[in-house]
Amino acid sequence: MKSNTKFNGFSEEVFKFFRDLEKNNNIEWFHKNKLRYQKYLIEPAKSFISEIAPFLNRLNPAIRSEPKFNETIMRLNKDMRFAKGEPYRTFLLIHFGRFKLDSEFYLYFDSRSFAMGMFINRKKGNNLYFGQNLLRYKKEIINICNKYKIDNNYSLSDLENNSQLIVKKFNSQNHLHFLENIDFILLERNKNIPDKILFSDEIILETIKMITQLYPLYCFAISPQPLKEIQHYEDNFGEILL
Repeated sequence: MKSNTKFNGFSEEVFKFFRDLEKNNNIEWFHKNKLRYQKYLIEPAKSFISEIAPFLNRLNPAIRSEPKFNETIMRLNKDMRFAKGEPYRTFLLIHFGRFKLDSEFYLYFDSRSFAMGMFINRKKGNNLYFGQNLLRYKKEIINICNKYKIDNNYSLSDLENNSQLIVKKFNSQNHLHFLENIDFILLERNKNIPDKILFSDEIILETIKMITQLYPLYCFAISPQPLKEIQHYEDNFGEILL
């Protein structure tokens, strides 16, 4: 359900909440602090998603844009069948993909940091195409990363291996071969977002800029005909060179 609350930015209280949660990761503490959780995490997250939804719907209607748990907001509470003692995740993930474990765009908060970028699922599966397109379209992927200034503006990490950093400044010409050995790829913006942007509605525009920059690369993850998908994107949005 769309939020009716105007988005005015996130808050330093998000980081404070997670610092406190790290020290008190138990059900009793969480219940006592549930109002903080709602006010500083969930309400702003839902408002943010509601305001960026029209852009996402125009970009690609298949991308989920409803402010819902397990669709665009990851729940903090873990499945206790697999949790190791601590019942809650100590991070907030806002993410935009077509389905669970799809390649997607994301915003991430934990106790000390904020990050934004794109997750790419290279594994084989229904509607997962990056692995096969990586082998077929290496030259085109390099051209896209250069044309849309993805090169040198994102770090590359291996999410499956505890988000291990592979390179601080991903450059497709030099580092594309790394992608062939990573199943869960993270391309994360390597420049910090100033507080004046993160803590204001300017973060919406910043997120739209990031998505428009990364979307041509995302096309190789979602389509068996990525060049046709990219042409459609450029016909509708213009060649946005950031």
